[in-house]
Amino acid sequence: MSPRLAWPLLLMLGGCSLAPALPDPAVNTPAAWKESPAQITGDWKVATPADDAARGQWWTVFRDPLLDGLVARASSGNQNLQAALARLEQSRAQVRVASAQRLPRIDLGVGASRIQPSAVILDSFGGGGPETLEDYTQINTRLSASYELDVFGRVRDSVKAAEADFAAQRALYESLTLSLQGDVAQTYFLIRATDEELRVLREGIKLREDTLQLVAARVAAGDTDDFDLERSRAELETARAELEAVARSRAAYEHALAVLCGETPAAFSLAEAPATRALPEIPPGLPSSLLERRPDVAAAERRMIAANARIGVAKAAFYPLINLTANFGVESGGVGELFKWSSRTWALGPIAGPLLSLPIFDGGRNKANLASAEASLDAEVAVYRQTVLDAFVEVEDSLSGLRTLATQRAALTRAVDSAQAASTIAEARFEAGATGLLEVLDARRNLLATQRLGVQVDGARAATTVALVRALGGGWQ
Repeated sequence: MSPRLAWPLLLMLGGCSLAPALPDPAVNTPAAWKESPAQITGDWKVATPADDAARGQWWTVFRDPLLDGLVARASSGNQNLQAALARLEQSRAQVRVASAQRLPRIDLGVGASRIQPSAVILDSFGGGGPETLEDYTQINTRLSASYELDVFGRVRDSVKAAEADFAAQRALYESLTLSLQGDVAQTYFLIRATDEELRVLREGIKLREDTLQLVAARVAAGDTDDFDLERSRAELETARAELEAVARSRAAYEHALAVLCGETPAAFSLAEAPATRALPEIPPGLPSSLLERRPDVAAAERRMIAANARIGVAKAAFYPLINLTANFGVESGGVGELFKWSSRTWALGPIAGPLLSLPIFDGGRNKANLASAEASLDAEVAVYRQTVLDAFVEVEDSLSGLRTLATQRAALTRAVDSAQAASTIAEARFEAGATGLLEVLDARRNLLATQRLGVQVDGARAATTVALVRALGGGWQ
């Protein structure tokens, strides 16, 4: 083949890549959510990552200004998020490093040496040269240039892998941001549920204190004995102990929220307040396309792309590496003559470096690197499938939790009403002398336990609503 035809062929080959076609990571998806009405049928489709879609400030659906402020504080102060942002910038820099291989490299070198010619050099004159050659100084300045012809797509696939890694890292940053926002909201609702529980316990303690005073008065009047008095006192102290246990839990939640906001627990305080009463309504017929916004799904898909591109890099190692090299400079025996036109020197092609290098024997290194790259792709495909399955499970868990918690809360509302009525009847009968103190204490204990359970369910409903938001990638709008 003539040189005129060889170079165009090489340039045409430069547009190819040895990376295989990205495999289809098919996931067996159901026809509808198990925990959602059937009308979503037809809205179902395999998720295509769309993590760039706007999520908005999803936490504002709870209409709690204090929660809005806490999320803002966490977004600016959380140290894990700051570390993730730094890793994102590191990945961005790696894209620039890989992209730099597309351009020629130019280096400037300056050197000086003192040379003593060997006897072999003297003999090379064939006896016609000088008998002795004095030591001499050589000073040189050179510009060296090199450029790799990306004939087999090694550079191109390296850049594609770096860009996919960056996209995956960016998705992970978004995933951590969403997770942080969800953790702040869930911890906040735990604190508010604990506040409600403390309120219920304090009301119970006040009721037991009133009962203790009443029993003490009846003991003084001779209407009852010390047994009822001690039993009332035991009930009161037990309730006080429960109050301290719940207060300890609240302190732990508050400390956790402080760390999420990037602050020390000593500098962070959250006053007690009523819990959020109105939870957002979950619309029926949630489409599976909402999962496209999940950043972890997008990150897994982009890691697949990066692994696939690295197969192309590994395959390119089996083929020749073509480098165009050249240098131009000046050299002389003294500084005064260094920049004269007669001191110029240059070299092109193989004289300046190997034009073409082809692996002949590498002990199986290239084959092992290719096997490693292919296995890495298999692993990323499996991780992607598992990530999608985990997404479905999280949504189903949240939908199931909201459904069962709503039913449980309705039953507890009826139970609280009945327990309140029973307690009122028991107190009236006790004051009339128709029953003993034990019946009153049992009724009040049942009322307190039912109220506390209702408060806990309210907190669980708020936390599960946040979990659904996270599972859907940031809301359902």
